[in-house]
Order: sequence, then C-alpha cells, then structure tokens
Amino acid sequence: MICITASCNRTEKVTKAPAPVFSTYLPDSPADTTRAREIYYGLLTPVEVCNIFERLGVPFNDTIILPPENRDLYMSSYKAAMNLGVYGVDMGYIKLFGINRQTMNYFSTIKTLSNRLNMPDTFISDAIRSLNSDMSNADSVTMLMNDAYAKIDEHLRQEGSEGTLGLMLMGGWIEAMYLATQLAYDPANPDPQVVGKIAEQKYSLLSLLSFMKNYYSDPMVVFYTKKLKYLNRWFDTFEIYYQPGDVTVDTLRQVITTKGTEMT
Repeated sequence: MICITASCNRTEKVTKAPAPVFSTYLPDSPADTTRAREIYYGLLTPVEVCNIFERLGVPFNDTIILPPENRDLYMSSYKAAMNLGVYGVDMGYIKLFGINRQTMNYFSTIKTLSNRLNMPDTFISDAIRSLNSDMSNADSVTMLMNDAYAKIDEHLRQEGSEGTLGLMLMGGWIEAMYLATQLAYDPANPDPQVVGKIAEQKYSLLSLLSFMKNYYSDPMVVFYTKKLKYLNRWFDTFEIYYQPGDVTVDTLRQVITTKGTEMT
C-alpha cells in the first residue's frame, strides 16, 4: 500500500487486527442525510472533513496544508510513508475547491514519495497521464486517486510491509484531524457535528493502535505508536454514550451505526 527496511518485515502473530479503512476519497455515508449516522471506526476520511467544510462554507486556505516542495525533506522510508498519507488527505481538501495545476503538483509529490518506497512507477504515473489529458473532471480525480492508493495498500500487504502501511494510515488520519480542528472547529461557537466527528475519532484511534501494535519489530512504528498513546489519553478524558438499541456494529464493514449520542 521492496525493499523498504529490514525493520518493515512482517512479524507473524497468532491474531492480527484488521487494517483500519483508508481511502483518500471514501464515499460519505448515505446515513448523513437521515437520522441514523455511521461511524467508520477505521479512520477519519478527507471526504468527511471536506463535507463539513462545504456545509460551513470554510474558505480555501493553502497555508494550512503541506507544501509539495516539502517532499525533499522526507527521504527516509518511514517519513515517506507517513507523508504519503498526509499528501493524500491534502489532495482531498484541494479537490473540494476545483482541479488545477496545484492538483498536479500534489499528484507528482505523491509519486515521488511512493517511488521512495519502491512502489511500481505505474501506480501514480498512469494516473498523472490520465489527469493531464482532462483536469476538468473532478470525478476522474476521485477514481484515479482511489485506484492509486488501493494499489499502494495492496502492494505493501503483499510485501509484508504492514508496518509501513500503518505509518501511512497514521499520517493520513493525523492530517485529517489537523484540518478538522484547525479549519472547522470554532472554540467560541462549536458546531455540534464537528465536535461529534472529532470525538468519535477516539474509536478510530483505538483501531489504529490495535493494528500498529502487531508490527513492533519496526522501531519507527514503536516510536510513533507511543505518541498516539499519549494522544489517546486525551480521548480517554470523555465518554460517548449511546441509547440502548440505537447502536448496531458491522464488523465486516467496520461501521458503527448510531441514532443518538451523549458525550460527557
């Protein structure tokens, strides 16, 4: 999702948590327009963040996202993996405001980082060629990015580099949380949907931690997991309560469907 480092080799466990869901443009839940809501206890996705931005009328702010030229700072495999997730989320944010040359710059940056992880060149280069021929179709960008990240995900799994995949997932989740808290959350006038979406990430974080703990043979996974555990202490300071009968859990899709919540 090769030759990364020896520390990325798979360590066999008796049981392993399924990888959290990550899609740069995961389709938003149709339940958002109904009384029921779905919580993907995989990861907060950029499309969820962007839907909130669109509803709140958040203006475009390119100073909040990671500049493409920063790619030259991420030469190591673990930094390339984390920022591959970050740039994927930033592309989701950019796409909300239209397709332009900046979109291509982010595509090229994603290609550079994927090359540092020894990904087959065609994963991203084919998408870039397709986008160059038609930058007016936002749906095409969605499809191309989904396909590229799906290939990266599958490749890392096949190579036994789930630790690297975990770092990519972590980078994307943190960036999505960063955009949500910096652009959509207003402490003076908090929006209930924004607060709820951020709060629900306590379950996503537990899912991510459960996945990454299987790959402690990678020292960078251990290093960043410790940081995530520190963040988890904040999430532990509150509880989300659901009314009896209002919650259903689909373990196959990794979805919690709710009708009512109460946070304390």
